[in-house]
Amino acid sequence: MIRLRWASLAALILLPLVGCGAKKPTNELVVGMDLSYPPFESIDPTGKPVGVSVDLARALGESLGQPVRIENIPFSGLIPSLNTGKIDCVISSMTDTPERRTAVSFSDPYLTIGLALLAGKNSPVSSPGDLDQSGRTIVVRQGTTGEVWARANIKNAKILAVEKETSAVLEVIQGRADAFLYDQMSVWKNAREQPDSTRAILEPVQKESWAVAVRRDNDVLREKINKFLREFRTSGGFDRLGDTYLSDQKAAFKEQGLNFYF
Repeated sequence: MIRLRWASLAALILLPLVGCGAKKPTNELVVGMDLSYPPFESIDPTGKPVGVSVDLARALGESLGQPVRIENIPFSGLIPSLNTGKIDCVISSMTDTPERRTAVSFSDPYLTIGLALLAGKNSPVSSPGDLDQSGRTIVVRQGTTGEVWARANIKNAKILAVEKETSAVLEVIQGRADAFLYDQMSVWKNAREQPDSTRAILEPVQKESWAVAVRRDNDVLREKINKFLREFRTSGGFDRLGDTYLSDQKAAFKEQGLNFYF
């Protein structure tokens, strides 16, 4: 009888403690992103998440009246984490593709970006129309939409697929490839870092849209996100993000007569 009383008392003491440790705020919005892609999503020297996607996530949380928690997850793990309920949505420079739509739902697009070309300084490639010619080599990064596009559209030039962005850039710098097919943001950045050996051709080979991913059964959240995106755009939120994080890119796009990302 004494053992039962002590056991019951112990259970009563421990129950609240277990509950406090396991329960998360019911109104918390957990946003997944791969914090390795500045200036969109990265970590500052103090260890805090920063960038376009981070500010966008916080603005979304404020609009919904929910505190935001950001989960840093490798890009390949974002959709599995979403579908297992670890996170509520993905805001991580994720392209809306037909393949991904079989696993998740996407919000309306919030950014349009294109595949562009990092060409060698002396490369004969000066526009997307110059790519598919015999004797030319186009380097792509494995698993990217650049590789998918190249394999579907390049019939005469050689396609060289490498694992890392730095390896692809090196192929161009050393003249082993005529151009690197990659996203406009990275092409612009690499051309700026290697001005003596490369140049950016920002005219898009193909346009792609980034969107917020949610679980396929969460239409309520998707519609709330769409409403937020419309209001954020109308209020100038995306213009402010561009001025804060991408001012040099905006100037470069304007100089070439191209539409900016947002």
